[in-house]
Formats: sequence, structure tokens, C-alpha cells
Amino acid sequence: MSKKTNKFSAADFGTDTETPQERTFYFGQQNFKWMLIGLAFIVVGFLLMMGPDANTVDGKLDPNQWNDDIFSVRRIRIAPLFVVIGFVIEVYAILKRK
Repeated sequence: MSKKTNKFSAADFGTDTETPQERTFYFGQQNFKWMLIGLAFIVVGFLLMMGPDANTVDGKLDPNQWNDDIFSVRRIRIAPLFVVIGFVIEVYAILKRK
């Protein structure tokens, strides 16, 4: 009866008998595409929020005038919605597997 033993010498330590794995990046092309789409949504959302402040009428600051455009649907509802959608897309892009 033959008894098989595993004999290791000091020269065997530190050597890898398996083939090394190829280093791959976690994000693929689809991830970057979704990240750019999410970034575009965020930028468009912030651009939609831009405009004159509450006391600017016809491009001039007048503390006695009130500009109701700061409460427009574009600045209050649509722009923040674009920003939130952009951040949701960014989270999806980060968590998406190749």
C-alpha cells in the first residue's frame, strides 16, 4: 500500500501554481454610458434651475419689485425632477454588473 504525502520545500513557498487572473476593471462600457446619461440629466436639471432671482426684473436688481418667475413650474418641479432622475441613473450605473 502506497501512502501519498505532500512534501513541500522552502523553495515552494511564495510560488503560485495557478495561473494569475487577468486584472479587469469593474465598470464596463455600459456602466460608463449610463453614468454619462445620468450626468447629463443632472446638468440639464441645474441649467433649468437657472434664472433671475426674486428681485431682478428686466435684468436689473430692484428691491422694490418682485419677480414671480422664481416659482415657475420649470424651476420648482421639472428641474429638481431631472436632478433626482440623474442621481437615480448614477446609482444604477454604479451598481450594474458587466
